[in-house]
Amino acid sequence: MSLAGNVLYDFFIGRELNPRLGANFDIKEFCELRPGLIGWVVLCLGLAMKQWELHGHVTPPMILICVFQFVYVADGLWFEEAILTTMDITTDGFGFMLAFGDLVWVPFTYTLQARYLVDHPVEMSYPQIALILAVEVIGFILFRCANSQKDNFRRDPNSPSSRKLKTLPTARGTQLIISSYWGFVRHPNYLGDLMMGLAWCMCTGYMNIITYFYVIYFTILLIHRASRDDAMCRAKYGRDWDAYCTKVQYRIFPYIY
Repeated sequence: MSLAGNVLYDFFIGRELNPRLGANFDIKEFCELRPGLIGWVVLCLGLAMKQWELHGHVTPPMILICVFQFVYVADGLWFEEAILTTMDITTDGFGFMLAFGDLVWVPFTYTLQARYLVDHPVEMSYPQIALILAVEVIGFILFRCANSQKDNFRRDPNSPSSRKLKTLPTARGTQLIISSYWGFVRHPNYLGDLMMGLAWCMCTGYMNIITYFYVIYFTILLIHRASRDDAMCRAKYGRDWDAYCTKVQYRIFPYIY
């Protein structure tokens, strides 16, 4: 990566895109997927055990959070190849921001809901649990199906499933998907991700805004990331991107943004 000429900025953003140990060990990808994500699940399960120790049982909201976040992490590890095309890997350098985020921010911040439930166990009715499950399941389906569809199209645009998609040809010789999940909004995977995050926060009830920190923070993060992506794609595709935006008008939230 080119340096910005500012020592603090280069330290924060990173001087190298994919630093390696030897020929094959990618330090950034390892930190993205291994210690932080696995540590997140371990901490979450540990907090469930602490709730059992303090209160003699594990509440349904705590069980939901542990299951939801375990599935989220397992999905990321199972579909590891898909991360290779994400902005973190392809664009952002490996500096303090990503290192701290992967190893500290993720495991110790994303377990905030479980940590809250240790000291403030919440009991919920069946309709409330059903609503949380619905938000989580719809979000996960949208997140996983959209990511898989994009990844499959990038790997083999001529596969039977990819050929069913409507696309917009570009002057670069590539194609932009304008149907199915990717014709709905430009980042349907972001929308699914946020729905899952909302479901996690809903497990803590509705009395404390602090437990909704994750979904608030993540919304800001993904809106910023979507705007960065839009700027890069406009520079990359030029008029073709303008034509794409007229067909897929909304970035994340239908009819809103």
